[in-house]
Amino acid sequence: MGSNSFPRFLSIGGIFMSVKDKYIYPAIFDFDEDGITVTFPDLPGCITCGDSQEEAFRNAKEVLELYMYGLEQDEEEIPEPSQINLIKTEDTQSIVLIDIWMIPVRDQMKNRCVKKTLTIPKWLNDIAMENKVNCSAILQSALKEYLGI
Repeated sequence: MGSNSFPRFLSIGGIFMSVKDKYIYPAIFDFDEDGITVTFPDLPGCITCGDSQEEAFRNAKEVLELYMYGLEQDEEEIPEPSQINLIKTEDTQSIVLIDIWMIPVRDQMKNRCVKKTLTIPKWLNDIAMENKVNCSAILQSALKEYLGI
């Protein structure tokens, strides 16, 4: 068990660190009357929940992706996953292996949009609104042209 791909080096903040593209971690699904709580014994604070098994599984994948992306970006050590036969559970708990593929996660996070507040004269804003101008698209295009990218 464990991270099933060869490590590669990723430049984060100008520093090259070894990361893997695929991770598999055990999650504990704790079933209760009001839903399912999901925790990862190897990843403190990596917690989610769901009303159904399907929702809990989807949320577990998402929270694991974000958690691992955060570890990579913060240049923190990535812990080895526990062996499932060594994890103690209670009667209301089940161990579920959650696997994630980090390449699309990294790409999505790199291309995510960020909100920027800008100031333009009111008269210019009025004309832009009358003409249904997408200011975000215009700004992106202008920045790319200005930066030569």
